[in-house]
Amino acid sequence: MGKRRDTLLIGEVLRAARLKAGLTQEALAFAADVDRTYISYLENDQKSPTLEMLVKVCRELKLPVSELIKRAEKLAS
Repeated sequence: MGKRRDTLLIGEVLRAARLKAGLTQEALAFAADVDRTYISYLENDQKSPTLEMLVKVCRELKLPVSELIKRAEKLAS
């Protein structure tokens, strides 16, 4: 059993999904109509997205928000 982490690693999951989709941060940012640095902040867990922004980014990654949370919870446990 792995060491439990105190925070959900949403950024780690977002990065993995973006890379799997073959997108750069810039391409994802353009598609989601946000700045590239914002995507970087999210991926590095330096910013917490609003639910609206999470839905927007996940939509571009073709990743349901529920699946993102599920993956982040799995990483945290």
